[in-house]
Amino acid sequence: MRIIDTIPHVSMTISIFQMNDKYIVKFEAGPMEQLFKFGMQEVISVENLKTLITSEFIETVRLRFNEMYLQLKNTIKK
Repeated sequence: MRIIDTIPHVSMTISIFQMNDKYIVKFEAGPMEQLFKFGMQEVISVENLKTLITSEFIETVRLRFNEMYLQLKNTIKK
């Protein structure tokens, strides 16, 4: 798996990898990460893939990170 591009963001690291016939978009925030896999034949190019990662998509990822953080915090408290 090799990194081929990044998407700038204020509070997350967003990296795009290529592996086999897939692009993998990795979001990192603190100790958590989320991965999304896209078939290369479906998105055609990295530039096209980047257009799919809209501000709405990123906001949904951010909200999921908040849920993940709360779940992690609640699990550690037990």
